[in-house]
Amino acid sequence: MSPRILLIEDDQSIAEMVKEHLKKDGFSLLHAANGEKALQLFTAEAFDLILLDLMLSGLDGLEFLKKVREKSFIPVLIVSAKDSEIDKALGLGFGADDYLTKPYSLIELSARIKAALRRANQYSQTASSAELAIFKIHQLILDSENIRVSKNGIEIKLTSKELHILKLMMMNPKKAFSKEQIYRAVWNDNYFGDENAINVHISRLREKIEDDPSSPQYIKTVWGIGYKLGEFQG
Repeated sequence: MSPRILLIEDDQSIAEMVKEHLKKDGFSLLHAANGEKALQLFTAEAFDLILLDLMLSGLDGLEFLKKVREKSFIPVLIVSAKDSEIDKALGLGFGADDYLTKPYSLIELSARIKAALRRANQYSQTASSAELAIFKIHQLILDSENIRVSKNGIEIKLTSKELHILKLMMMNPKKAFSKEQIYRAVWNDNYFGDENAINVHISRLREKIEDDPSSPQYIKTVWGIGYKLGEFQG
């Protein structure tokens, strides 16, 4: 069965070009030209991945992404003319899995889509008994079978990447991970020194799980190496 993609693009000529290329590449697509229509389709249909433009009329791309992440870990690839580091950081921080700036190569677009679907498929495959365990450190609990994180009994909403990073560390509580190791494990891709993606996701994760993100206790920085899980007494 062909992977189903929700294409959200307000430029009709770009949308037609992308649809034609991706259909030849074996994908099935539905197109929405604005955020409201996209939200209707996302709610009513099942998709494997979302291609999201940010500059949309009405409900903009980031607001749409925020609503998606309240319900789903579906892979989201942003394709936007906004190319500043701040825009990329915002997109990744809101929960996007990848960010591609316009103009882009259709061949590269296909490659990134396939990589995102491959990562999602690997993560959704039946996990081993160890991976289905409930991990706990101090007041933080990760139930990997039900994909639920809570602290002091209160559920914490994480993006797919944030969840992957936290799970990686909780499964290896004594290990310090370099940024390259985190990238390879979570993005399942070659690392080309993209520290910004790691920094943004670690920062957002700390904001959600730490009592004081400026003095993190759950995810500690190991200077010269990377990050590791914190240790608590008792």
